[in-house]
Amino acid sequence: MSHSPTNAPEPGAPDQNPGAATPADSGSVSTDSQAFDELETYLDYQPAAPTATLNSLHQAKVGPLVMVETAFLASTACLIWLVNTYFPPGPILRILFPLPMALVYLRWGGRAAWMSALVSGLLLAVLMGPPRSLLFLMPYAVMGVQLGFLWSRRANWYVAIGLGTIIGTLGFFFRVWLTSILLGEDLWVYLTSQVTQLLSWILDRLIDLGLLGLGVVGEPNLAAVQALAVVMVVLSNIVYLFTVHLAGWLLLERLGAAMPAPPEWVQTLLEE
Repeated sequence: MSHSPTNAPEPGAPDQNPGAATPADSGSVSTDSQAFDELETYLDYQPAAPTATLNSLHQAKVGPLVMVETAFLASTACLIWLVNTYFPPGPILRILFPLPMALVYLRWGGRAAWMSALVSGLLLAVLMGPPRSLLFLMPYAVMGVQLGFLWSRRANWYVAIGLGTIIGTLGFFFRVWLTSILLGEDLWVYLTSQVTQLLSWILDRLIDLGLLGLGVVGEPNLAAVQALAVVMVVLSNIVYLFTVHLAGWLLLERLGAAMPAPPEWVQTLLEE
């Protein structure tokens, strides 16, 4: 019995098993599969981005917006101060002095608020001179940062008005001291004499009405006059801070930076 020869592929004939891998192809397939396994392992076990990196990316995105708003509100505060200095419309614009810095604090935090105060001071120093710039920085710019700090932490009005009154009182005596140096005269003595005249006028009116006798007429005590002057400064700052809170409550919420709600008796008065 004769055996038929093995069928060998003819030259130029198509491969009968195209899916079969040659030794060279099997080596490349194993290398590719190993690379895919390494890539899958890397994707599965790659650690998440740290929180600091995410925060830095967020700050990089909002950085230009913070800079633009800070510069814009600083220039707004300077413009309000300029208009009130050269074309004073009364106490209306004075109520708005601390609000730009408070708005910056409510929107972007303390660093942006201090930068806004510094930029406004430098701009006013260029436009009006360093003395006028210092008179704005203390107390109004500092007061704006303080109000923004307390409003962002939802402090009640009594605490904010109390601390603001302290800053306003210190700012008043700072202005008296700086102006006295620039003018070469003691303005505190002038203020004391004005309060003395006010006391004398009040005593005369009370005597005319018969509420006091003639025995009280005399020269007012200097210590009492100075104490009354300090009390008047404190009371005027309390009234000023109260009006600033009212203006902030009415304006800031419309700008997307809500502040703490006023006490119930204030809301009742406003509703009536």
